[in-house]
Amino acid sequence: MTDTTLRTVVRRETHSPRTGAMLTVVILLLLALAYAGTEIVLAATGSAPLLIAPGAAFDALADPLGTFAPGAVIAAGIVLALVGLILVVLALKPGRLSRHEMEAGERAVVVDNGVVASALAQRLSADTGIARDDIVVGVAHRSVDVTVRPPLGIPVDAEAVRRSVETEIESYRLTPSVRTRVRIDRPKDGDDDGAARPAAAARPTGALPTTATTPATKEALR
Repeated sequence: MTDTTLRTVVRRETHSPRTGAMLTVVILLLLALAYAGTEIVLAATGSAPLLIAPGAAFDALADPLGTFAPGAVIAAGIVLALVGLILVVLALKPGRLSRHEMEAGERAVVVDNGVVASALAQRLSADTGIARDDIVVGVAHRSVDVTVRPPLGIPVDAEAVRRSVETEIESYRLTPSVRTRVRIDRPKDGDDDGAARPAAAARPTGALPTTATTPATKEALR
């Protein structure tokens, strides 16, 4: 495949369409049109309006300051401007999947963030001798958060852990690049070291579950 084709494939695998936002906007527009059509039919048949008659609504839109209080008009304008800004951002900014691209020569390799987190945690466990269950790694689009919970009485050099994390991340050659944050969560003297930690409570925000790796991904992470 050519470079252009690889770029297209990688972008498709790392970005997501704004399908959810588009469907939300379409549904809201359909509801608004349905309501407007209902009010027009009620007005044409001489029935009472659900909320406001079409003629009164048009008069209010034509002269909002004469119908509503100035503060209400200003507040409505601000809300509409914010909604418009959000829609413009959603239209121009692509969505992202929880994946990164890895440099692998002429090949295109896309790896899930959960795979990167699992590989990094396993590497730290091998380097520090700390159990794999005591290392939590969360990989986001631009950052990697590492929390190490050494058992009571086991010394851990935070700077050495940070260097190990940065070296391992650099070896992956991820695109886009990520910044690393390392935290050593030392137990207090009064903590029961043998007590089990609930998995859900131990996982910080942004940590991803471990996923299965394919042989190609394992080879790329070595």
